[in-house]
Amino acid sequence: MPRTRQCSFCRYEFVQGTGIMYVRGDGSILWFCSSKCRKNAVNLKRDARKLKWTKYYKKEERLA
Repeated sequence: MPRTRQCSFCRYEFVQGTGIMYVRGDGSILWFCSSKCRKNAVNLKRDARKLKWTKYYKKEERLA
């Protein structure tokens, strides 16, 4: 059975062997399920809690 990873931005799970591994200058590793998530996190520096399409937003909405 393939291992799953969790996207560092939207918190959705995806199968190992897909997605994007991003290594920061300090050596920390971020896993992204798509280029959409990578661009929003790295290039645009957006907060996942404020975007309605992320699982992270839905989690915060339930707690409020």
